[in-house]
This record gives sequence, C-alpha cells and structure tokens, in this order.
Amino acid sequence: ICFLGYTGGSHYQHTGAASDYICLPPDPEWGLNTNSTDIPRALVYGAEYQIGSFKLMDSKNNLHDQDVPCAVCRVEDRSTVITIPARKTCYPGWNEEYTGYLMAGRYDHNAASQFVCLDENAVGIGGSQRNKNGKLFYPAEGRCGSLPCPPYVNGRELTCVVCSI
Repeated sequence: ICFLGYTGGSHYQHTGAASDYICLPPDPEWGLNTNSTDIPRALVYGAEYQIGSFKLMDSKNNLHDQDVPCAVCRVEDRSTVITIPARKTCYPGWNEEYTGYLMAGRYDHNAASQFVCLDENAVGIGGSQRNKNGKLFYPAEGRCGSLPCPPYVNGRELTCVVCSI
C-alpha cells in the first residue's frame, strides 16, 4: 500500500462533473491558492456510499451515507506511474516526474471531464489565444462536507504530483 486516503470526485448533480474517482491523501500539501469559493472552478467533494440497506460483501456495518476510504497500491517489480492529488511531493521511495495543480472541466458546464495534473511549468501553443473554447481546463478546489476539513480547506485549490517507481 502506498497510502490510505479519502475517495473524492465531482458532485453527482453537477453537469460538468469529472467522471473519475480520485484517492485524496490524508496529508495534503498546498501551493498558490485563493481560498475563494466564488471563482469558476472544478470542484472536489468527498464520496459517500449510497447503498441503502444492501449488505455489501456481507459487511456487518451499515455503510449507507458513510464516507468512502481509498488506498493506492502497487505491485512489486512492475513499473508504476501515479498521480497523487493534493500533494506537491512524492512519498518516500518514489521519483517525482512533475508537480502542478489538479485541473478538470468546470463543474457547471455540460461536458464531462477527468481530473488531470497540469504541470506547474505548463506552456501554451504560441499564437493560439483566440478564445474559441472547446475542451476547457479549470483549477480544482476542495469542498468540505464529505471531504474532511481539516486536513482539507474549503475553496482551496488542490496541488498534484506525478510519481514513478
């Protein structure tokens, strides 16, 4: 196991929701941020079980509405590359490929998207500032509730790091 954390992703009712689940670490690291909730962004929420009284895998617990934990794992002797949201550094034993900011489509746009780690030294294509839109990248920020605060901060932009081993 590389780390245990909190399952997160976009809100289920947002039309522009990123489609993937992400595993957020228990020890976020911050970069430049605004701590503002009124700027157009991709939004990251914690995940909850919605299973009613269904006994998932013979669980003795009633999991309904409980927050969902996660784990990032790797298999020995295989090359692995992972994106860790809400971190600026890799965990011990991993090599940093690059660090940056977690991005996705805007939460209230109609198109689905995915969370990606945009290099903090990203560049654009020269002469391409025509504002024709298309697929769009917005910084992702955390939202408290099912996402635990602390350690997360409501409205704070999330960093990310891409690590290999």
